Amino acid sequence: MAVQAAEKDGINVEDDHLNDSLGNPGLISPDKEISRLLTVPFSGRIRGGMRPGKKIIVMGIVELEPESFDVSLTCGRDSEKDSTLHDVALKLTARFNDRQFMRSARIAGKWTVEEASTDYFPFIPDQPFRIEIHCEHQRFRIFVDGHQLFDFYHKVKSFTSIDTVQIQGDLQITKLG
Repeated sequence: MAVQAAEKDGINVEDDHLNDSLGNPGLISPDKEISRLLTVPFSGRIRGGMRPGKKIIVMGIVELEPESFDVSLTCGRDSEKDSTLHDVALKLTARFNDRQFMRSARIAGKWTVEEASTDYFPFIPDQPFRIEIHCEHQRFRIFVDGHQLFDFYHKVKSFTSIDTVQIQGDLQITKLG
C-alpha cells in the first residue's frame, strides 16, 4: 500500500484512510506503518509540538485483566536514536493493583516525585475510556470521560519541544485526536 503524506490542521497525516481511524484527522501521525497504526506500544508525532489551547485525546478500552498503562508526552523526538534520555513533560500512569492514576515528569534524566491526589479512579477493566490532556499556559489539565481529574503544572517550559505521544500497557487504543 502506498503511503502519501498530507497536511491538515498543521499535523502530518500519512494516507487518507487514517482520517477514519484517527477521528480528528491530522493531530498525531504514527511512527509505525499504517497496518499497525493504533497498536500498543504506540508512538506518534505531535506536529508543531504542544501549545496553550491544544489538546490530546486518547480513547481506548482497558484490557480484561490490566496491571497498568501509561500515556506520555515526551520531548526530543529527533534525539530518540541517541543514548540520552529525552525529557518527559507528562507521564500519566493508571495502576490497577492500588487503583491510582499517577502523574510525573522527567527533566534532565531525573523523574519528579509521582503525584496522586485524586480519590477517584476512573478506569474499569474491559471498559472504554476517553482521556483528554488540555495544554494551558501554566499546566496540563487532565479529564477522563468528561470529568476534570487534576492539573499537572508544567515542568518543561518549551511547549514546542513536547513533540511525541507514547502509549503503552494494558489497553487497546480505539481513537486518537
